[in-house]
Amino acid sequence: MLFPTVDFAIFFVVVFTIAWALRPWHLAWRGFLVAASFFFYGFWDERFVLLLGASTLFNWVMGAIIATAPREIGGMSRERRVLIAVGVVANLAVLGWFKYYGFFASSLRNLLGDIGIDAGLPLLEITLPVAISFFTFHAISYLVDVGRDEVKPMSLLNFALYLSFFPHLVAGPIVRVTEFAPQLAQPLRQRLVEAEPAFKLILLGLFKKVVISSYVASEIADPVFALPGERSSQEIILGVYAYAVQIYADFSGYTDMAIGCALLLGISFPQNFDAPYRALSLQDFWRRWHMTLSRWLRDYLYIGLLGGNRGTPARTSRNLFLTMLLGGLWHGAAWTFVIWGAIHGAGLIVERRVKQAFAPYGNLGWLGPVLAWFVTFHVVCLAWIFFRAESVGVAFEILVRMFTAWGPSPLVSTWLMIVIGAAIAAQFLPSKIPDRLQWGFGQLAPAAQAFCLAGALVLVDAMGPQGVAPFIYFQF
Repeated sequence: MLFPTVDFAIFFVVVFTIAWALRPWHLAWRGFLVAASFFFYGFWDERFVLLLGASTLFNWVMGAIIATAPREIGGMSRERRVLIAVGVVANLAVLGWFKYYGFFASSLRNLLGDIGIDAGLPLLEITLPVAISFFTFHAISYLVDVGRDEVKPMSLLNFALYLSFFPHLVAGPIVRVTEFAPQLAQPLRQRLVEAEPAFKLILLGLFKKVVISSYVASEIADPVFALPGERSSQEIILGVYAYAVQIYADFSGYTDMAIGCALLLGISFPQNFDAPYRALSLQDFWRRWHMTLSRWLRDYLYIGLLGGNRGTPARTSRNLFLTMLLGGLWHGAAWTFVIWGAIHGAGLIVERRVKQAFAPYGNLGWLGPVLAWFVTFHVVCLAWIFFRAESVGVAFEILVRMFTAWGPSPLVSTWLMIVIGAAIAAQFLPSKIPDRLQWGFGQLAPAAQAFCLAGALVLVDAMGPQGVAPFIYFQF
């Protein structure tokens, strides 16, 4: 059930109406949203509703057990550490089976085959459940936060709503328990609906996904990555820029719609994107791109598991690299994603060392930030090649032909270059511009607001293609 579809529109109107009517009855409101969320998940594939239910029950029980384990002044007791480890390993085992068994089995089989050993590992066709990566990360953060005494154990109903809440279930944002649980503490005011920011986000998300992402994907990004051997250098270069626009418009568009839908239902999500292509360093990029995942990796993996920047510079570099490498592998069971993570990990290490040793942008005036942006943006685009390519071989073919296949470029057009350039330039617009539009919308009479919303939807539908492609991050 994709967001920009009639099916979801009908589903959400029904859910919003009933949820709004149930707001004064807090228990019924939460129970209905859990039921609606499980229905939403079952609409994708009813076989995995039991998996979501089992994950909910297991992690809720583990959270309760962890909370009853002895505390220790100044740190976490050994008993809690063991229980958290059991819960985390169990969650990762389920994720690993569904998402990574085929990858590791085929990689090991090929490696042993190269040296003449027949491992005999069966290559099974395992269907990847939608959203398993996201609800697994939510569950792990809950267990760790309970163990750290950062949050009290939730009731089963509240935890089920936290793990399954349909706006963030399929592709995030990754909402922490400390951000979600306090919002369930008391009933909502029935007439308090944050309509203006919600509608702004939903319409902006629709425009990004249906119009911008679909256009650049169909016009050049998909053709370039599908058959790079038939494309010129000019087409490949523009195709890489187009994919950078496509994945941002696609994923941030989903996030905008998710946050907007949650707001209408009375739940506030954290911001997930903040103009990432205006970043002046890779560190700055990861503070702006998929911000909830970046914070999750920082708090639970980089600092919580690996130790962060405590220790020698070499240890810090190792922790950075491992964090990004595992972050890449989280995105998909393929070597292309591992290389994508490795590029970002190596880039962060080099960036840190260069800044410490030379501080290169300190005395260059306006040129410094321009160079910093140029380098950062193109390192990000380089990494996107591996993120998007079907294989490592295709990625390297694109890199080679980017500089060696100059010639006719039928896919390149002036209008396409304008759209891509405008999409990147829009990252530098002040945030007060959409805020003013939201304020102006809020001053209109209800009839005028309805007219504007209807007109915007008609415009998006007219400018978009027939049908809607799945969101890129649904595969993760």
